[in-house]
Amino acid sequence: MAETTRRARSSQHSAARSLGRGGVLPHPRRLIEIGPHGDAHWAALRAGIAVAVPLVVLYSTDHMQLALYAAFGAFTALYGRTHTHVTRARMQATAGVGLLLAVVAGTAVSAFGMRDWLILLLVSVMASAMTFVSDVLNWHPPGALFFVFAMAACASVPATPFDIVLALATASVSAAFAMAISTVGVTVPRWRSRRPTRLVISFRATATRPGEPLRVLSAGVAVLAAGAIPTVIGMGHPYWAMVAASAALGAADTTGHLVRAGQRVLGTLLGVALTALLLAVSTDALEIIAFVVLLQIGAELFVMRNYGLAMIFVTPLALLMTQLARPLSAGVLLRDRMTETLLGAAVGIAVSLVGAAVANRSSRE
Repeated sequence: MAETTRRARSSQHSAARSLGRGGVLPHPRRLIEIGPHGDAHWAALRAGIAVAVPLVVLYSTDHMQLALYAAFGAFTALYGRTHTHVTRARMQATAGVGLLLAVVAGTAVSAFGMRDWLILLLVSVMASAMTFVSDVLNWHPPGALFFVFAMAACASVPATPFDIVLALATASVSAAFAMAISTVGVTVPRWRSRRPTRLVISFRATATRPGEPLRVLSAGVAVLAAGAIPTVIGMGHPYWAMVAASAALGAADTTGHLVRAGQRVLGTLLGVALTALLLAVSTDALEIIAFVVLLQIGAELFVMRNYGLAMIFVTPLALLMTQLARPLSAGVLLRDRMTETLLGAAVGIAVSLVGAAVANRSSRE
């Protein structure tokens, strides 16, 4: 499994050369292809419990202002879904530390009132760094998406210096609980007896892989460019464009980037409509928590089968999480989400195509 992932990533250089020579663009049917189920219900159940319990505890103790930090800690459960328990725990331990760093860094940015341009620079550095770390540690899902999301979203929520401590504590407890839920199956003899999966971890192999420097640089450039445009023109949520650009580059090659960007736009369009429906049904905090849990389960059921379908659930999930932490006008929220997703996806595609051209030229020299 790990070796297959590495081979897919290493194909980016050759795929870029193919596209740079005018290779065939992906067939539109790739936008709607549905992959195998792959026991997704277990990963979905783990993810649902991991996010439900911390949010219910915060609601019960009247600390919903910490919900965003708890949710990002719970994202630890999303890593290593295809691995056996010990290997999954190793992956989640490293990914969980990365998520905590992103949460703390984002909260610190907000607490100390750093200017918009400095925020963009810091998040773009995070995107490049976590892209490389993800490749070295063979994280699954790969890439910097969740770390960009966590840092940029936390930076957008007003905070004080003491909130940095609260954010770290909340996210840490949530991440630890997510790991516990993800490894509880080791107590079941039938699951414990499975052949253990392996992680192929190598700094040198990753650093010297063809196309890796370009991949790492592209991740940061795309996030910086995607955030800069809405910042210049005064749009409300630049980090959504940054997240969309990061997501578009999450596939293994340039053709995959085009498919991923298209699926994100289509899924977001439907997801925005679903968000409007859910907000029309209720704005009660406890009911929104219930929606968030169900949406998290839905996202994990489909994310490995079709990214666009998953986005139908991910979009309202992200927006409702934002509403829990900082309620905003629903109309402004939905408009900005759709506009900035289109912008971010376009930037991601542009960066990918420029990268393909650069790789193609380098291969001919």
